[in-house]
Amino acid sequence: MADDFHRTVTLAMTGASGAAYGLRLLDCLVQAGVRVYFLVSSAARIVVETETELELPADDRLEQFLIANFDADPGQIQLFTRDDWFSPVASGSASPSSMVICPASGGCIAAIANGASNNLIERAADVAIKERRQLIVVPRETPVSAIHLENQLKLARLGVTILPASPGFYQSPQTVFDLVDFIVARILDQLGIEQTLLPRWGE
Repeated sequence: MADDFHRTVTLAMTGASGAAYGLRLLDCLVQAGVRVYFLVSSAARIVVETETELELPADDRLEQFLIANFDADPGQIQLFTRDDWFSPVASGSASPSSMVICPASGGCIAAIANGASNNLIERAADVAIKERRQLIVVPRETPVSAIHLENQLKLARLGVTILPASPGFYQSPQTVFDLVDFIVARILDQLGIEQTLLPRWGE
């Protein structure tokens, strides 16, 4: 299949609350013409179905479901399961230059910070770090313990961008969706992808 996409981003969703952030980011990446390698944990599936109206089908149907639901082009969203060790994201010789984990659970962050890759999400993040590629982690946990903070500090010192799901209010949000868009806009800014979700400060 010809590659008609100018860029590929790996997007992983784990079991922290905040499924709306990951799903909105997926939507924006698709709209921007980005190919998305999509990874979703079993816990994230539960969160999605708890916090949204989406009911995600089994893996063998999920990719086509996402392509249809997010109005993506054929091949624009590619799903890889937790044990798909032959996927591009599992190797530094093929993985994309950018990865986002949104939302990122404390357990996932701990595994990455300590080099313990037990599934494809953790392995993909490990690859991004070892290859010195862009990795953006979006924790949504409060309050946080010293363990959480130490794990995030360890990743930050390795060049990982820690972008907590802590929306600002200076844009006078009117809905919950405005708060979601605030965080998604900041992620897109970090990725260098044009966005109109959030006005620039002073505009």
